Amino acid sequence: MAMQELPKKDFFAPLKAWKFLGKRPVTIEVPNKVKREASDRYRGFHINDWSKCIGCGTCSKICPTDAITMVEVPGLVRDHGKLPQRPVIDYGRCSFCALCVDICTTGSLQMTREYIHVSDDAEDYVYMPTEKGLNAKRGLYEHGKAPLGWIKDENSDILDLVRVKMPMEEPEVRVKSFIEIVKGYSKEQAQQEAARCVGCGICTYTCPEHMDIPQYIESIYKGDLEEGLRWLYRTNPLSMVCGRVCTHRCESSCSVGVRGEPVAIRWLKRYIIDNVPFEEYDRILNIRPEKKGKSVGIIGSGPAGLSAAYFLSTMGYDVTIYEANARPGGVMRYGIPRYRLPDEALDKDIAFIEALGVKILVNTKVGQEIGFDEIAKKHDAVFISTGFGLGRSTRVPGTDHPNVKQALPMLKMIRDYLRGDGPKPPVPRKLIVIGGGNVAMDISRSMARLQTMEYGEVNVHTLSLERSFEEMPADMDEIEEALEEGVEFHPGWGPIEIVIEDDEVKGARFKKCLRVFDENHRFNPQFDENNQIFIEADMVIEAIGQAPDYSYLPQELQEKLEFVRGRIKTNEYNQTAIEWLFAGGDIVHGPDIIHGVADGYAAAKGIDMYLSKK
Repeated sequence: MAMQELPKKDFFAPLKAWKFLGKRPVTIEVPNKVKREASDRYRGFHINDWSKCIGCGTCSKICPTDAITMVEVPGLVRDHGKLPQRPVIDYGRCSFCALCVDICTTGSLQMTREYIHVSDDAEDYVYMPTEKGLNAKRGLYEHGKAPLGWIKDENSDILDLVRVKMPMEEPEVRVKSFIEIVKGYSKEQAQQEAARCVGCGICTYTCPEHMDIPQYIESIYKGDLEEGLRWLYRTNPLSMVCGRVCTHRCESSCSVGVRGEPVAIRWLKRYIIDNVPFEEYDRILNIRPEKKGKSVGIIGSGPAGLSAAYFLSTMGYDVTIYEANARPGGVMRYGIPRYRLPDEALDKDIAFIEALGVKILVNTKVGQEIGFDEIAKKHDAVFISTGFGLGRSTRVPGTDHPNVKQALPMLKMIRDYLRGDGPKPPVPRKLIVIGGGNVAMDISRSMARLQTMEYGEVNVHTLSLERSFEEMPADMDEIEEALEEGVEFHPGWGPIEIVIEDDEVKGARFKKCLRVFDENHRFNPQFDENNQIFIEADMVIEAIGQAPDYSYLPQELQEKLEFVRGRIKTNEYNQTAIEWLFAGGDIVHGPDIIHGVADGYAAAKGIDMYLSKK
């Protein structure tokens, strides 16, 4: 096909422009004295509501021209779910595409109809947006704010605000046995959920162990679970456990959760660990530490003890754990119900730690089978992580009756019975549980299962001082699942006495709780003594808290340690006032598995520093 020839230019064409010489030019004054409003959907300069902005940096990540930089702001503090930084926009680069607005996790970043800005200084075009706008000081607009332009809607919103639902056993099925109720994600479900993550990393700051959450979620999205496993084991050797029963504080700070449902971080962790064969761990992780010729003794094989053992072994130390019970795992083994954490999951985590050379001596109670002084002499450093093994009582009249029991010993008895290690626990037809935390939920739901298996029906009444589900310290999903399984709740009631007739428990009387804490946020419940109820029961279980047992520590050591409200005071590396003694877990920070893992990690670093100096 032949090329079409361009018309030849007239030689006198340039001279024709002289005809405009005598005409008056059209001049637009800038800044314009006559207001010329842009269209409603105009993509002009940005504004940012700092009261909503959490500094996630998602706008910066998506910007195709690298026009947005996150800058730390003096005076802003890092808080739960918030980072002390704000976006700065370079309008020399900005293409006004509005992608930053469309993906903003909180809706704080918006665009106005403001489009004129004149300055001889190039720096004036690099701007940290506030809620007022670029030219707010010029007083061009009412209330000092530029009118909004482009606003994202359901068609332009880039975020997927609804999480992939986790498949679970139906209530009528799960209450009949102790089968694990959460089924886990399929590959397609996991990748779909992973795609919701914006990679902001706020979750990492919130996690007590500061896990590399965006990195292992990205590995799921890419389909590289071996890479995901390596990210997990950088910080958490109990990912099989934490993928099931972690308190998942990370999700409470997830930036996607500001306007929608948070990314299911806990379930995605579980997906990795459930789908990488244990036989491949050694090859994938390839841990080959050089031995240092020094040893560490650890008392207690709960989350903190196992975590410290793992990290110390990867540093080359010889580690021995002393465990009083017949099986390792502490509260994970004996305090968490089987329907939430099966033995098989915990065993997998522990097996890899043992494969690194860690010795676990079970049925070895310090103070009886072996003395604390002997352990101190055998090892170069000692880490104690004995947990909260003692229950607290309301001490109301009647609590000394044999059928008034503590939650943790009952949970241990149930776990031992289910695995064939102990006798069948007593199963009352009518049960009262006193408490509003997760332990109260665990024992309520466990007893509901035993009642269903024994009598075909549930009769569990759970009462707490807290006046609503929102006030109760238990996780909301635990409360909701307990309700589905037939547990009856009575929030806002405090016990008066356990009623005993003919040496048998007949029930308990309660009085209405008006408030739990005083104006100084101290525990100081107030009651309406005239508003009382009676609930029938054959057994009462108290689940109002746990306490530590330091009887294994020699008195002279206890006198050298510092205690704060019954917990041992340590430094940032979990080192106590005694140079060679470290502590972690419940006895330092209270009951929380992931915090125990973090304590073990910090203690391992502290012990390494101490022994290196020594």
